[in-house]
Amino acid sequence: MLCGHHIRNFSILGRPLASQPPAHPDTPLTQTSPAAVAEQTPNPVRVACVSYLNTQPLVAGLEKLPQIKLLPMVPSAIAGSVLRGEADLGLCSLVDCHRHGLVRLPVGMIACDGPTLTVRLLSNVPWQQVRTLHADTDSHTSVVLAQVLLRRAFGVQGVSVVPWKESAPADGPAAQAPQTLLMIGDKVVLRASEARQYAYSLDLGEAWKQLTNLPFVYAMWATTPALARDPRVHLAASLLDRQRRHNAGRLGWIVRTHALRLGWPLPEAERYVQSLLRFAPDEQSEHGAQTFLRYAVEDGLLAPAGHAVGLDSSHAHANAHASSQ
Repeated sequence: MLCGHHIRNFSILGRPLASQPPAHPDTPLTQTSPAAVAEQTPNPVRVACVSYLNTQPLVAGLEKLPQIKLLPMVPSAIAGSVLRGEADLGLCSLVDCHRHGLVRLPVGMIACDGPTLTVRLLSNVPWQQVRTLHADTDSHTSVVLAQVLLRRAFGVQGVSVVPWKESAPADGPAAQAPQTLLMIGDKVVLRASEARQYAYSLDLGEAWKQLTNLPFVYAMWATTPALARDPRVHLAASLLDRQRRHNAGRLGWIVRTHALRLGWPLPEAERYVQSLLRFAPDEQSEHGAQTFLRYAVEDGLLAPAGHAVGLDSSHAHANAHASSQ
């Protein structure tokens, strides 16, 4: 088993997930009054997340819910925060879920089914000649994906990975920049001039699709096995699922609201969020996730997975119903 099972047929406060959308797009989706929910969950569930544009379809509106406390941080810090008990669940890198035996909650993900735009490998030598990779380590999954693709698509083995700090950007001529650089996140778009210094550029989502014909999953909501049966976490997961479904109907408003604040050109932000990314887990995305983890293990980049506790729908429903009593 790699990283847990899907959770299906969640209920919130004993009711189905489906509900009528609120009248205004900035209204959080709830089925009961905030006071009633807060009384049932007096301590907010701490949810670790990132503040990139690509997370807004998952988290926009959650800040208004009294039973959720958002904890923004860089992607690579989320799993550690969950493991140390500083957060109850988080939007964890797929690689971190595997490494630490976290239980993946299929109520939201960051994925692509082709180009991803914000995970890009840059080089001044052909891919077959890459020996050292300077890697933006904000996302552990992207660092492993780059190595899998270099090996399986271009025959490159034994790449040495060197951490690259955003605080020391390659802003000089191409000869002074890292020969091969993995750049991740909004900075790929906001600092596009650096990418143009390089002779070769590879969108890792697109390269994965060409290699496998599968979606690629970068991160999913996840928690520890110990908390996976906690009614509070079930309640929070239900809210995350419902907010994602609600936000899917207002992506245009979300992009217009957050793109300018984050420095994105609006047309590019609209294409990125509304066309390139995927947020709802399904069987194809799970197949893509399992395939990637298997490749990474086979290539010696990840150890075989330990045990993880999955949640079945009957257990999830029973705990969510119990929390409403």
